[in-house]
Amino acid sequence: MTQKEEREMIARAIKEFSGDLTTLEGAIGAYFTGKELGWKPMLLVHEKRTIKKYEGILRVSFREVHPEEGPLAKKSLAWRASQKISNFWKAVKGEIPGIRSPELQ
Repeated sequence: MTQKEEREMIARAIKEFSGDLTTLEGAIGAYFTGKELGWKPMLLVHEKRTIKKYEGILRVSFREVHPEEGPLAKKSLAWRASQKISNFWKAVKGEIPGIRSPELQ
């Protein structure tokens, strides 16, 4: 997505959004953070329903516009921990304890 398209997406979301402003800000922040971390690390930080809510607000699929693993993914403690297990999706679901974390290092 080009910078112009991103600006248009954000402007449209702001124009159309009604509700708690912190939710809109969360969606915008998650979009830009996801560009650097990737969509997989973001799933280890946020619940899947939260990501879906943010995608709905912005009318974009994070999987389609973000890399699977972004250039700064290794800053995520959860992402690094997930690299040591065999089933990423079990970690996303919380079936493997101690993986999901919002911590960056």
